[in-house]
Amino acid sequence: MIHGRSVERCAEIIFRGFESYCERFGQLTRQTRVCFEIRDWAQMRSVCAARLDLYHHVLSGIVDRIRGRIAENLQDKWFWSAVKRSYRRWLENRLDTELAETFFNSVTRRMLVTVGVDPRVEFVNLPLSARDEGVREQSYRSYFQSNLTIGLFERLVLDFQLQAEFKNLQRDIRLSAARVEQQLHILGLLRNFERVDMLHHPLFRDNGAYLVGRLVCGTRSVPLILSLLHPAEGLVIDGILLDQDQASILFSYTRSCFHVEIERPADWVGFLRSILPGKRVSELYTVLGFDRHGKTELYRELLSHTDLCNAPFELSEGEPGMVMIVFNSPTDDLVFKIIRDRFAYPKKTTRQRVMQKYEYVFRHDRAGRLLDVQAFEQLKFPRACFSEKLLAELQQHAATSVEVDASHVVLKHAYIERRVTPLNIYLKRADTVAAHRAVIDYGNAIKDLAKSDIFPGDMLLKNFGVTRLGRIVFYDYDELCPLHACRFDSLEAPPAVSSWKGPSAALSTAFEETVYPEAFRVTMGLDSDLKSLFMKYHADVLETEFWAAMQRRIADEQWIRIPPYAENQRLRSAPRDRVRQVWH
Repeated sequence: MIHGRSVERCAEIIFRGFESYCERFGQLTRQTRVCFEIRDWAQMRSVCAARLDLYHHVLSGIVDRIRGRIAENLQDKWFWSAVKRSYRRWLENRLDTELAETFFNSVTRRMLVTVGVDPRVEFVNLPLSARDEGVREQSYRSYFQSNLTIGLFERLVLDFQLQAEFKNLQRDIRLSAARVEQQLHILGLLRNFERVDMLHHPLFRDNGAYLVGRLVCGTRSVPLILSLLHPAEGLVIDGILLDQDQASILFSYTRSCFHVEIERPADWVGFLRSILPGKRVSELYTVLGFDRHGKTELYRELLSHTDLCNAPFELSEGEPGMVMIVFNSPTDDLVFKIIRDRFAYPKKTTRQRVMQKYEYVFRHDRAGRLLDVQAFEQLKFPRACFSEKLLAELQQHAATSVEVDASHVVLKHAYIERRVTPLNIYLKRADTVAAHRAVIDYGNAIKDLAKSDIFPGDMLLKNFGVTRLGRIVFYDYDELCPLHACRFDSLEAPPAVSSWKGPSAALSTAFEETVYPEAFRVTMGLDSDLKSLFMKYHADVLETEFWAAMQRRIADEQWIRIPPYAENQRLRSAPRDRVRQVWH
């Protein structure tokens, strides 16, 4: 028998827990703004880490409280169905209903270990992209003007009320206005300019602040994003982004989430989709800091996509992984990764260590070079959504993580990330210009990872990928580690190819305890022409001193900024490429 008092008490415990989470989340987010204004980068890093831990901490406390105070059979789905109905009444007039529903789902999934989706005990809605959600005015403010003026830009910048002095605001807004006018002229939209819409609050990430809006020109909208930095001399507008590709990189799935004050998240997502129509709703929720609801939206998108299973999941192209089985639907841009039961020689890692590496990436600054990976449990799909070849591979090599019956496949533990083209495959298909660009950026990616205290482990081309916009990213995390924890040394001469016992031998076998950068020349897999190009731009990566210098910078707490935009999107050339900050 279900007691109404227990139902109401349980619903209230969950709702009060959600309120507590939102309050603390907001406090941490506001602290980030203060850290930027007073240039307290160490505290900012601490706040970011605390916010990442917050959801799990609050959720665990709620689950413990329910188990300690509710006498009902907590495995009874009829009980939880009644709690769900009661909880819904608590959500009236909230502006973040979708987040509150996801929080409730997190509780029931923790209590019941739900497989797939159970509408009786979970809130199940269409993904936001399928709903009729307009962008309400309160998420942004508009500046109506017949032409672009210095005064317009001064007003929209000062309206954000950042509590810090600009080094030279008049110069910055003059350069910004000129850049915008030039871009609209190139696009043929200058005569149609009507207004500027700006989201109410700045977005903060690392040591940068971003003022995000759009230029409305008749029926077309153009992104307008101002990037602000705060060096010791005062605030500066460092960069300006004015097209979808530039904005897409800023809001990329290869970067850490923003900190921004938001009352109605759906409105912010709707606004961002007006300037980034190709972005997934799930991706936008995640990059705005609501990663748990981003996972909810992603799963709903997946269920919607696989409804008919017209294009079954298949093994992904490229060399099979030694640690992961990787598969995707040919009509979708996501890939699934399942940990193998046993790892091929010479891999010596464990399942637990692999999972720890993926958790490490989630918490680390991805700096535009590491794919965001969402970990899922108990995903349930129709068996018809899987090719027979893939099913055979999963059953034979990943039985720990997968259950298959006559009608369904349950992925007990899986990672989902965006699909990119493996670099080794890309180079075989690309023309000369594209291949050269990719090889140069391959070196840039290795260096950016090093600057952010990441050593990828394997430098093999197959472990790097090419995004839709041509950026090189790293996605194979089983041997990734903090750069400061590595030991580098020199070889008198790299070993011959014939002496290697496997593709990862440089790190996993012969040099398990010490890394020899000279060996990368042999193992990275570039042909002679592309290798010569790589050496022209990045020969230092093959020298022990490069890695040792990076380790010294990390030890000395020297942080090297990695801008999320190209040099030609900056208002002026930076006087130096290094900013000394304290980041613990």
